[in-house]
Amino acid sequence: QAHHMSDLKKQLKIKTGSAKRLQKDVTAYEKETAKQAEKIEKMKQDGKDVHDIKKQEEVLTETRDMVSDSKRRLEVAFKDLEAFASTLSNAISQDDPDWKDSQATIEALRPLFS
Repeated sequence: QAHHMSDLKKQLKIKTGSAKRLQKDVTAYEKETAKQAEKIEKMKQDGKDVHDIKKQEEVLTETRDMVSDSKRRLEVAFKDLEAFASTLSNAISQDDPDWKDSQATIEALRPLFS
C-alpha cells in the first residue's frame, strides 16, 4: 500500500510539474507575441519595406499559433491534474508538500479554464 502511494505521489508531482511548465510556455509565447507586434508597429511607423513587414507578420502569426497550441496543451494538463488530484484527495495528507503544490497550481490555473 505504501509503495502504491509513493507511485501516486510521483505521478502527482509529474502532473503538477507538467502543468507549471506549460503555464511558463504560455506566458513566454504571449510575451513574444506582444514584442513581435510592437516590432511590426515600429517598422510600419519607420516606413520599412513592405516585404520585410510581411515577413515579420508571418512570424507573428506563427507565434500566435504557438500561444493557442500551448494553451490547449495547458488545458489538457490542467484537467488531467485536477482529475488525478481529486481521486487522491482522501488518500493523501493535506499537509503533504506535493499535495499543497498541486492544489496551488490547480487554483492558479482554474480561472483560465472555467
